[in-house]
Amino acid sequence: MAVDQAIREQIAADLWTAEHTATAIDRPTDSYPDLDVVDAYEIQLINIGKRLAAGATVAGHKVGLASEAMQKMMGVDEPDYGHLLDEMQFFESTPIDAKRLCFPRVEVEVGFILGQDLPGEGCTNDDVIEAVEWVVPSIELIDSRIRDWQITLCDTIADNASSCGWILGEQRVPISEIDTGDVDAVLHRNGEVVAKGNSSAVLGHPLNAVSWLARKVDSFGVRLRKGDLILPGTATRAIDVASGDHFVAEFAGLGSVTLDFD
Repeated sequence: MAVDQAIREQIAADLWTAEHTATAIDRPTDSYPDLDVVDAYEIQLINIGKRLAAGATVAGHKVGLASEAMQKMMGVDEPDYGHLLDEMQFFESTPIDAKRLCFPRVEVEVGFILGQDLPGEGCTNDDVIEAVEWVVPSIELIDSRIRDWQITLCDTIADNASSCGWILGEQRVPISEIDTGDVDAVLHRNGEVVAKGNSSAVLGHPLNAVSWLARKVDSFGVRLRKGDLILPGTATRAIDVASGDHFVAEFAGLGSVTLDFD
């Protein structure tokens, strides 16, 4: 391994404190330039394990860096992933206290709820179509515990792929009734359109992201299970949040989801 376990534990502790005090830290890769992707996933798992031990449960997974533009910006050739926990779920009717977060941003995603387990190694898009029970309108709330979003790939992976929370709209559409590779999405902030996109921006098709995820997590001994929510990546650019903001994400053929900040 590129850094020893004591350093992994220290970085995990720093990120834990940053998240729980909403006080961002310098990026770990500045202090530990030898940090690699395997280290970063192991650091992520340290903090996820801590939250599971305290009573949280895994509700699903998210894919990050799923667009070509984001991968070019990060200098990588594949996405990354993070865990979604039940305690990270927010609800349309309950405003979020933006002061509890460091640098929150909103991402618009065509979400998938699994009706059966996915295979790991060798998982294909056909397997995903077979396993998905519902397609759902969703927003991922992302937040970097690293100052000013000045992150490298290893920094964001260690930081649970910069994930912070997730919100689902009420609509549930069977995957057979919607072309998930061609869903137009529009994000409104305080009544103004701030982002537009199409689900094809997610690795060419969001199913590509889900099958990649199933194969990737299998190498870390993780499987995507019945009931899991999978957020495959954003259809639009990420939008910064300010206190008092009201967001509405609308998806063609899929309904909408709202999100409010105090």
